[in-house]
Order: sequence, then structure tokens, then C-alpha cells
Amino acid sequence: MSRHEIEVSSLCFSYPDGHEAIRDVSFAITRGESVGIIGANGSGKTTLLSLMTGILLPDRGEVRVGDVAVTKKTLASIRRRLGLVFQDPDDQLFMTTVYDDVAFGPRNEHLDEHEVRARVEEALDMVGIPQLKDRAPYKMSGGEKRAAAIASVLSMKPDVLIMDEPTSGLDPKARRRLINFLKGLRHTKIITSHDLDMIMETCDRVIVLKDGEVAANGATPEVLTNGELLDQCGLEVPLSLQKCPVCGIKK
Repeated sequence: MSRHEIEVSSLCFSYPDGHEAIRDVSFAITRGESVGIIGANGSGKTTLLSLMTGILLPDRGEVRVGDVAVTKKTLASIRRRLGLVFQDPDDQLFMTTVYDDVAFGPRNEHLDEHEVRARVEEALDMVGIPQLKDRAPYKMSGGEKRAAAIASVLSMKPDVLIMDEPTSGLDPKARRRLINFLKGLRHTKIITSHDLDMIMETCDRVIVLKDGEVAANGATPEVLTNGELLDQCGLEVPLSLQKCPVCGIKK
């Protein structure tokens, strides 16, 4: 049995127009680890997530989840283990109530309604919105929608939680609630984001992509304090580590 939750080996992918989005990318993520994947726009982050979850299939190389390779034949079993939260929660919420959105996955697995109810209640409690179970998603705030989208994934009890830009569009309080939730979650987590302060708080390790290649892969404090590296990759040191422009003192 593999000791890694996910292994990415020599992964390559080009779009039909010839754009080479992922170039010979390799890394491994161990069980319980929290890993941030960062990079400038167009660096390949979303494409990489799509390859890891089987939305796209590589031209060359391989993704393995445990001992199982991600292929067309294994997608059903792979997607039971990997829970993907989209950048825009409106892409994930489509039922008339939050309860039905969170119940959709378990019902699709033909679980009995008692088990479905238990999973929904547990997932809503985990993200802190049990009181919203009868609300229509389109009437909720951005933070509430994000929490509901996460609950809809957690109800499937995935081994790995994968999140694409989870703090996008959130106000400061909703962002802080999400960060605190992620810090307390014991799942293996893979998070892509431009919010490097959030990555610094929630991730043990950071993988930096540049032009579809791995530019760095290391402990979060080492990577996110390397201003030269980040600048070369179209990024900057997290705001909390920068000096105040007025007094010159680090925040």
C-alpha cells in the first residue's frame, strides 16, 4: 500500500490549441498533510487540480490516489476519495435548499435516507451552518454559499479535500471563519489560492508553479519568505510579512 495519499509523476498536459499548461510536474502528498499550490494567473494551478481529480486526463505521466491510478475506468472510485470545492460556489449549488444540495451526493450513492440525514447534519455542523439547511442557496451570502459548498463535499466523506481559491469573494469575517475551519480540519488538504496569507496559516507545505512547471516545493515558511523566488514567479511575500510603508516596521 502506498504511504502517499496522492502521487503526481512526470505529468504533462496541453490544450487543443497547443498551449502546454503542465510540463513534467512531479510531487507527492502524504496522508494528513495540508499543501498549498500557488502561482500567478496562467501558471497551471486549475489545470493541475483538474488533472488530479480526473476532470482532465494527462498527455503523459500519471496521477495516483493511494494505489489507484486516475483513469477513465477508475474515476468513480477516485471521486469518492477526492472532494473538490470549486472556486465559485454557484457552480456547486443547484438544488432548491441547502439540505438537498448537501444530500445530493449521498443520495446519488443510493444510501438510505437515515444515513443521508446523518451525513447532512454532520457536514452542516462541521461548517457551522446547521440553521441554514432549509434556505435557498441563491438567497445566501458569499460566505454562507462557500460553507454550503464545502458541506456538500464533506457529506461524501472524502479522504482529501481540494479547494480552488476558497477565500475568493469573501468578506474579512467570512474569510477568517473559513481559515479557522481549515486549520481545525484533519483531512488531507490541497488548496490553490492567490491569498498567500491564508496559505501561510493553513498549509504545511507550498508548491509554486511557474509556466506549468514546479518552481519550488518546500516548507511554507521557507517558500513564502523567499521574496526573490516569489517575485520571479509573479507573486509577492504575504502582506503580513511585509513592512509597513509608513513606519517601515514589519506588520
